[in-house]
Amino acid sequence: MSSIKDSVHDHITVEGVAEALLDTPAVQRLRRISQLGTAELVYPSANHTRFEHSLGVYHLASEALFHLGIEGRQAERVRAAALLHDIGHTPFSHNTEQVLERHTGKSHDDVHDLVRGGEVERVLVAHDLDPDQVADLIAGEGELGQLVSGELDVDRMDYLVRDAHHTGVPYGTIDHGRLIRELRFVGGNLVLAEGNVQTAESLLLARALMNPTVYSHHVARISKAMLRRATDTLVGAAVSPAEFRRWDDHDLLVALRNDDTTAEYARRLDDRDLFKRAVWAEHTDVPESLIEADHETISEHERAIADRAGVAESEVILDVPPEPSMKESSTRVVVNGEVRRLASQSTLVDALRTAQHEQWRLGVYAPDGDANAVGTAAEDELGLDLDALVVDVRKGIHQTLDEYGA
Repeated sequence: MSSIKDSVHDHITVEGVAEALLDTPAVQRLRRISQLGTAELVYPSANHTRFEHSLGVYHLASEALFHLGIEGRQAERVRAAALLHDIGHTPFSHNTEQVLERHTGKSHDDVHDLVRGGEVERVLVAHDLDPDQVADLIAGEGELGQLVSGELDVDRMDYLVRDAHHTGVPYGTIDHGRLIRELRFVGGNLVLAEGNVQTAESLLLARALMNPTVYSHHVARISKAMLRRATDTLVGAAVSPAEFRRWDDHDLLVALRNDDTTAEYARRLDDRDLFKRAVWAEHTDVPESLIEADHETISEHERAIADRAGVAESEVILDVPPEPSMKESSTRVVVNGEVRRLASQSTLVDALRTAQHEQWRLGVYAPDGDANAVGTAAEDELGLDLDALVVDVRKGIHQTLDEYGA
């Protein structure tokens, strides 16, 4: 048994299969994968890693299993899945996972191949656990998979509190203790017990507030887009997708610095000499076809914008976020003895959905000196009809957030 001091959960006791998994290369690699990717360029103290987050998820999973009365091999399988749930992340976490998905079709929670053929498999088999069953739980399959990946999963409970703690913002603070104590399985579904509509709303609200403040802060989005563009240039050309998948943050940065096609992106990220917003367009100003555009179509638009503006292709990045979604609104709660969806019980859901659409922005980014020309070219190429506020932002006349956003 090991006891590990954690900045969020205090002392975490690690035992059984989790203790044996702790020092496997797959888990130790998570020490070198940043939890929030380039958000550290906005919030300097947000330098926590996937390793400590995984420990937190393991701890909360253990607490949930205790309150649910789940023991034995079933419990050990869930604990293993909780600790291993992020081993499929690429460098800088979500910042580069789209690159992996395009090249391999795998998401970060598809880890069946990663739990086979190495130390992880050896440890799991030694504890009489089937690696494929553990990987299924990580993907959210089965009843117990909902604890690891679902609307009420312990992954979300840990990252909201941990990200808020390390960024210093108060918005992700939730009563995870109450959430865990009120979990129940009803008809194979993980639900919150009677009297917990507000508890479910707190999870929804925390995520809704953290998104614009931290996860989608404009500087975090620009740096993320630059890193993704550089990684896209490298993977498949200078490095195989399989090798890239096992890299850590340091491996990727070194590779980007040492490749002529990506060295300038690496320098800009190292020096925080980031692109600026040439366009920052609201959802209502963007054609639906552009919001739904695939990677190749977006690349074609970038090339056309660069040509119109008379700049190099590498100096134009078109950043189109997916349609706003609210997975937490599907949370199941018991109301008057019936299991119901939170969306049918909470008036907050519609308000937060409206806020999500209002906060959504399409971005076009370029070096500071080219931002005006690129912005004008982008409006023409993309068929945008931008209001005065967005134009002012592009010209640097009006700023709604200071650069660091602290």
